[in-house]
Amino acid sequence: MRVLGFGDNIVDRFVDRGIDYPGGNSVNVAVYARRLGLEAAYLGVFGDDELGRFLGGAIAAEGVAVDRCVVRAGESGLSTLRVDDGDRVFLGWNGGGVTVREPLALDGGLLAYASSFDLVHSSVYSRSESELPKLAGLGPLVSFDLSSEEEFRTPSYLDRICPHADLVLLSCSHLDEAGTRDLLTEAVRRGARIALATRGVDGAIAYDGRVTVTTPARRAEGRREIVDTMGCGDAFLAGFAVSLLRDGWAPGVPSRRRMIESALRSGAETAYEQCFVEGAFGHGRPSGQPAVASMWRASEHEE
Repeated sequence: MRVLGFGDNIVDRFVDRGIDYPGGNSVNVAVYARRLGLEAAYLGVFGDDELGRFLGGAIAAEGVAVDRCVVRAGESGLSTLRVDDGDRVFLGWNGGGVTVREPLALDGGLLAYASSFDLVHSSVYSRSESELPKLAGLGPLVSFDLSSEEEFRTPSYLDRICPHADLVLLSCSHLDEAGTRDLLTEAVRRGARIALATRGVDGAIAYDGRVTVTTPARRAEGRREIVDTMGCGDAFLAGFAVSLLRDGWAPGVPSRRRMIESALRSGAETAYEQCFVEGAFGHGRPSGQPAVASMWRASEHEE
């Protein structure tokens, strides 16, 4: 089984630590799927600056293929944040750089490449909305992270995404359970096959139009101290989706309650383990330090 992360990449700069980490929603899901034992690749745009080289090298070092990516003139995405009592606090970002300003369009060759995967994952930070309909009927399942911002919850935005998504993730830690269930129902009503809501310490809820299944969050136990919560939502989605794939979920194959229950447990476990990882998937380095030379290339599509 193969998973493709399609869209955003970014450098997360922890100002309290003075450390840069590679990340990005689409990148993270691909890396976590690879760590869970699946083949994985990332498809997107890297800036031609030093941060872009750092990102590409770190992703490749995780065994995630990056050879179909594009390098474009311009700055890489950079977000700044700090950690307060284990929770990440975003301070700002540069808009995502060239990765978001000039996103990839799926032409014939890239569509053929994407269709060779079992799951293609993207997000609201990727500017990939126009590309989702192109994937319809080509073979892969599509998952999409709808994040937590209200601008991505409007009927018009949901109508752009949900009809083309087999799985949508919504961050709902700011909502009560009733509000969360209403949002999941709305996403499925507008076309998503499965809607998954993560609610932080309150666990998660999944709905597929027939059954609603909940799971509690796994709490930190013993002497393990949470490092930070960066990537926990992405880890939950990766664990959830990989479990479904291993249970036979595919286009035209409906989910079953047992599959969703197992997937929620896997997602909770993967998110729990992510709490003890620095940044999204490690590979931190002092801010401003030049990237170590690496062997990764985007040579076939370099611009």
